[in-house]
Amino acid sequence: MSEIFEDKTENGKVRPWRERKIENVRYAEYLAILEFKRAHDVRGCGEVLRFRKIGEHLKLYQTWFCHKRLCPLCNWRRSMKNSSQLKQIIAEAVAREPKGRFLFLTLTVKNAHSAEELKVSLRALTKAFNKLTRYKKVTKNLLGYLRSTEITVNEQDGSYNQHLHVLLFVKSSYFKNSNNYLAQAEWAKLWQKALKVDYEPVVHVQAVKANKRKGTDSLQASAEETAKYEVKSADYMTADDERNLVVIKNLEYALAGTRQISYGGLLKQIKQDLKLEDVENGDLVHVGDEDYTKEQMEAAEEVVALVRWRSKHSL
Repeated sequence: MSEIFEDKTENGKVRPWRERKIENVRYAEYLAILEFKRAHDVRGCGEVLRFRKIGEHLKLYQTWFCHKRLCPLCNWRRSMKNSSQLKQIIAEAVAREPKGRFLFLTLTVKNAHSAEELKVSLRALTKAFNKLTRYKKVTKNLLGYLRSTEITVNEQDGSYNQHLHVLLFVKSSYFKNSNNYLAQAEWAKLWQKALKVDYEPVVHVQAVKANKRKGTDSLQASAEETAKYEVKSADYMTADDERNLVVIKNLEYALAGTRQISYGGLLKQIKQDLKLEDVENGDLVHVGDEDYTKEQMEAAEEVVALVRWRSKHSL
């Protein structure tokens, strides 16, 4: 006897298992057409979900994830885990350096028009960022950072816009002295120097803070922006199958051997102190929203979902 159930968050929001799994099936179909060896494995991602029912809530207890870089299911779980870890790291950073301030920095570079160009550009981005963090004007105020890569696909010409989102944790003196403060134009010049390009790249920087009294939390919003998906599935799940195949093939090639997220300075040290695992290669079943002990989970009723998802899209 089968029954329809819903996996909900503590605030009642239904988790998008169905939507992400349907996208996963479609992604696996594309990989099969492109003759990727792991297409079958991707199709099996999240097929059988074992939950523990505690009160009115279901908690994922066991399943198998494929861990492919573009898998919509795995990307969703990684984003949840990255966000959970970052919340813990930020809280500890503020406890250790209560006068520290946060900046949200976006660093761009010219679009890439091929898989090879994108791969080279991603490597150049990482190398340039490492240089940027070693410049004296930056290091004298920098306490730590979180850097993440995002890639979007231009709808008009199919080019790839690769850029970095960076959450910087700086000393309070950054804002108190004109010799310490870096205006947006200065950040742009330093980024251009690090990239070694003959054009001025677009850079955006803003101070962020928690401001819950006014109903907004720009620090939390910036943290979530930094921890989100590297590539949104909407960029390779359009109505144009031919285009999607090209994009997936290019992204699979360009992203091989790269990392989405990297910590530095105090934030890296805190991550190590808290013994938080590497999200990119780690457990995607437990993503940091578990409020129950191991004993409670093992004693709870088990709910098994044997998934038979059918994609609305037929290639």
